[in-house]
Amino acid sequence: MAFGLMALVWLYGSDWSKGASVFNKPARYIMALPCLLYALRFPPRWSHLLAGITFGAAAGGLRALYDLQVLGLERPWTDAHQSANAIQLGNLSGWMGLMCWLFLLMYWERWDWPRRLLVLGSAGLGLLGSLLSQTRGGWLALVLCALPLLWLLARHCSWQRAGAGVLLILAMALPLGWNFGATLEQRFDWAVAEVLDYQRHGTADNSVGHRLDHGQLAFAMGLDKPLTGWGDAGYVAEKARRVDAGQAKPAVLGFGHAHNDLLDQFAKRGLIGVFGLLVLYGVPLILFLPRRQQHASTAAYAHQDALCVRLTGVSVPLVFMGFGLTQTFFAHYNGVVFYVMMVTLLFATLHGLDRQTARAT
Repeated sequence: MAFGLMALVWLYGSDWSKGASVFNKPARYIMALPCLLYALRFPPRWSHLLAGITFGAAAGGLRALYDLQVLGLERPWTDAHQSANAIQLGNLSGWMGLMCWLFLLMYWERWDWPRRLLVLGSAGLGLLGSLLSQTRGGWLALVLCALPLLWLLARHCSWQRAGAGVLLILAMALPLGWNFGATLEQRFDWAVAEVLDYQRHGTADNSVGHRLDHGQLAFAMGLDKPLTGWGDAGYVAEKARRVDAGQAKPAVLGFGHAHNDLLDQFAKRGLIGVFGLLVLYGVPLILFLPRRQQHASTAAYAHQDALCVRLTGVSVPLVFMGFGLTQTFFAHYNGVVFYVMMVTLLFATLHGLDRQTARAT
């Protein structure tokens, strides 16, 4: 229902002058529905999905290193005309690295040293992919995701395991920060300078400045049409009009979105779009949220696996909320597909584990 609702939200307010292309984004959600039904009938094995996430984290870091060290790019996944991939793929690499961190915490006692080192290396590579992408918004999202996961670990496992999680993530982050400290410091200094420049002079032709200007403009436009929004075509026309009137800087005209998922939906589709997006976040979050009575004995392998799947599932909407603060993640193909497929696969995996537990009892 959440996927179907979001498909309708994307159809609502579409620019119908573009013809059949308006079905592009809604189709991504609709095509997930038969995939969900199939996956529920034939659930993936959790060990296979865990291995896939581990491999993806390692691949993200290795690709980032290849782009920088071999191809000589300034940022991975970029070229002279395209930089959005650095944000999208760097963020996804970081999420998979964070999940490897979670897997280590959950399965440390069950795994032997070779597997521990393999997953630890993948965690470091995944986080390295995010670091090398230089996406400051992604780093913030990973922190905002890790904090609730630590709380859930403390609540459903133990405070000792949550404390080990803090030590482990520090052990991974400190070497990365040591080796790439100059880049981190430069990026943070730029962010502070760009915020101050925007506040003092209204400069919006930089990364932070045009995000702040976009955010203010999108919020003001949403307030003018809070229920229905301006629609895709109306958003472009009204934004141009407000720039001409001096209500926003010309830098915002170079983008068709507001660099924030909620504000983008608010401006284009009003509260209807905001509601659809909150449902898309909220339904998986509620369904995956661990319940104490279901995991009273996390020492049992079946309960431990189910808890790990639930925590991984919780991380998906949490981290996408964080990504959506500084990037319209769902405006990009890889953002939508990654979200709906991970929710689908994790939900089907959890369903399969629950069926196995029911048969065993």
